[in-house]
Amino acid sequence: MKDSHKDSWKPIMTAKTDTQSYWLNWRVLLCAIWIVVSVILASLLVWKYERLRKPARNGSRETQQETSATLYEDETWRPCLKGIHPAWLMALRIVAFIALLVLLIINAIVDGGSIFYYYTQWTFTSITIYFGLGSLLSIYGCYQHHKKATGDKVGNVDGDAEQGMYDASALPQSSNPFDPEKSLGDPEEVLVRQHAGIWGYTFQIIFQINAGAVMLTDCVFWFIIVPFLTIKDYNLNFLIVIMHSINAVFLIGDTALNCLRFPWFRIGYFCLWTITYVLFQWIVHACIYLWWPYPFLDLSSSYAPLWYFAVALLHVPCYGIFALLMKLKHHVLSTRYPDSYQCDR
Repeated sequence: MKDSHKDSWKPIMTAKTDTQSYWLNWRVLLCAIWIVVSVILASLLVWKYERLRKPARNGSRETQQETSATLYEDETWRPCLKGIHPAWLMALRIVAFIALLVLLIINAIVDGGSIFYYYTQWTFTSITIYFGLGSLLSIYGCYQHHKKATGDKVGNVDGDAEQGMYDASALPQSSNPFDPEKSLGDPEEVLVRQHAGIWGYTFQIIFQINAGAVMLTDCVFWFIIVPFLTIKDYNLNFLIVIMHSINAVFLIGDTALNCLRFPWFRIGYFCLWTITYVLFQWIVHACIYLWWPYPFLDLSSSYAPLWYFAVALLHVPCYGIFALLMKLKHHVLSTRYPDSYQCDR
C-alpha cells in the first residue's frame, strides 16, 4: 500500500499489464476458458426460462401461463402483509435511495472517479439504481392503492387495480359439463392479474443481481480483504466500512417488506454482471498499465486460474444465502400471519 492518504486504498503495482507477454500465456487462457464457459451456461439458463414468460397465442387471444419467471405488476410495490400500507415500503425505498446516492457522491468526491474500478462501487451504483426505480414504482403503486381505497377508477380499470381485472374469457374450461365443482360461480368473478411490464421485470432482475452481488461484495470484503488489510496494519475508515454494510442492511430491509419473487434461474444475470466487470477490467488493463483493484484478479500470478475458478464458484453460495433468506421470510410470515401474508413463493 502507498503511504499517501489519497492513494492508500490502491494496491501495489505488479507486472506491466499493457504488454503481449502478460496476456499471451497459459494462465490467461485458462481464465478465459472459465469466463467463456460461465457466459454460455448463464446465457442458456436465462434464455431457457425467460422465454417461458412470453405470452402464447391461443387463436386470436394471447394467454400467459404462470411460470417461475412470472411477475405481476402489483408485486413490484405491494408489501408482503395486507396490514402494511404501501407507503411504508415507498418510504423505505426513498430513504435508501437518497442515503445510498449521497454516500456514492461523497465517495467519488473523496477518492475520485477511479473508485469505479472497484466491484463494490459497481454494486453500490446498481443498488442505488434499484432503490431509485423502486421508489418510482412504489409512488405509482401508492397512487393506485389510493384510487382503489377511494373507489375511483385507475386507467379505465375498476378500483381493484391492485389485484388486477376481471375477465370472463379467462375461465378454465371444464371437460366435464356436469362437474358441479367446476360449474359453480359467476364467470365475472375470475381474477386476471396484470403482468408486469418491462420496468417491472427490469426491477426484479436488478433486485436479484444485487442480492448475489451484495452478498459477494460484503463476504469477500469482510472475510478475505479485511483480514489481509489487518495483517498489513491498514486502518479502515468510516466510509469504507459503511459502504460495505449499509447496502446489505437496506436490501434485506426491502426484502423483508416486498412481494418480489426470487427464482433460482436468475443467478445467470448475477454471473453475467460479474463477468461484465471482469471483462471491463481486462480491457482497461490491456490498454493501460494500471493497478488491479483486487489481488485475485491479477493474471501475473500462477494461482490466477484457481482464484478465478474459486470466485466463480463463490457465486452459488452467495446467491444461495439470499435464496435461503427468502425462504425463511416466506416460512416465518406465512406461518405467523397466514391470513395477511400475500406473497407468491
